[in-house]
Amino acid sequence: MKTNVGVVFGGRSVENEISVITANQAMAAMDRDKYEITPIYITKEGKWYSGDALLNVANYRNTKKLLSMCEEVYMRPVYGDTNLYRCKKPLFGKAVVTKLDVILPALHGTNCEDGTFQGVMEFCGIPYTGCNTLASANGMDKITMKMILKECGIPVIDYCWFSDKEWNDKQESTIAQVEEKLGYPVIVKPANSGSSVGIRAAHNREEFMEAVDYAISFTTRIIIEKYVQKLKEVNCAVLGNYYECEASVCEVPVRSGEILSYQDKYMNGGGKQSQGMQSTVREIPANLPEASTQFIQKAACDTFRALSCDGVARIDFIIDEATDEIFVNEINTIPGSLSFYLWEYSGYNFGTLVDKLIEIALRRKQEAGFKAVNYGENIFAAGGTGGGAKNGAKMGGKFGK
Repeated sequence: MKTNVGVVFGGRSVENEISVITANQAMAAMDRDKYEITPIYITKEGKWYSGDALLNVANYRNTKKLLSMCEEVYMRPVYGDTNLYRCKKPLFGKAVVTKLDVILPALHGTNCEDGTFQGVMEFCGIPYTGCNTLASANGMDKITMKMILKECGIPVIDYCWFSDKEWNDKQESTIAQVEEKLGYPVIVKPANSGSSVGIRAAHNREEFMEAVDYAISFTTRIIIEKYVQKLKEVNCAVLGNYYECEASVCEVPVRSGEILSYQDKYMNGGGKQSQGMQSTVREIPANLPEASTQFIQKAACDTFRALSCDGVARIDFIIDEATDEIFVNEINTIPGSLSFYLWEYSGYNFGTLVDKLIEIALRRKQEAGFKAVNYGENIFAAGGTGGGAKNGAKMGGKFGK
């Protein structure tokens, strides 16, 4: 029997459109002799739809018309129920659209890649590809990610961070902190966005304030990083799980300005329809000294393991060409186009990459089944526990005066 794969994409994210491209690339590469494919699109409003019309990227030019050709669906957050249901049950027919065997999230950005969706899948008890809830959340948030990596001895660039509330209430002291620790120029980023959304360089106080105001429009936490003047960006993907993984070849994406922008990543197709991260102009394999390549590949795997990742992720690095220092910049736990273009040089085409992701997901689900979720004791049947609330009330009376 074929494995029924629910490919989930879209979402309440500024990266909704990029997710559509990643999903359609993955679905086009999947072996139809092995897999039954169920596309599931989440709109920017958070509604779920399924239907064959979702398989054609050209249909997304008119979203309203596209959704009229699909049916609204949902999953129940009940452990063990892996069915996809129709929101509107037909007068004659079943409420169940299909039973899913595994989920392939092709989601990017906030509310999607940050552990939110992964938590829903854990509730349902359905295996899914990629990082689990914890790894997704830590990987998406650039602040906690850097804290973890720094603790593990993995090099990250100097940074500081603050919240939108701190910016509003303590702007002068916040600016002073950044100027004292980092100086100008700096890079201002939303802590939990991807695809270079909300990122700006700032060379003085005025530009810094404008950049922060812009970043705050996307998130509640802001990270400020020291600006590397003589910068080279290098990316490396990792495939596997938290105890066994391998690194891909490295690439150098070509940027048009001070930072690798959204346009650099997705809009360099020469006027043609975007192919997602495949549209990026890049040097691949990267022309780097062998020692640098080996350092990056090892650091990529170390990062992957430190964050307890699974599936495929892309780790982005910064090389300071003035000092030859190499830093981990960030991790993408669901990278654009699933970084298939990096794995082609390792002998894995996109279809093989998807096979490996599904294999890893099913193995993780199987291994999780050996872990205890029930301590085996019923404290209510043990007797003598009824006084807890009573005793609590007495304590409240004693200490609550």
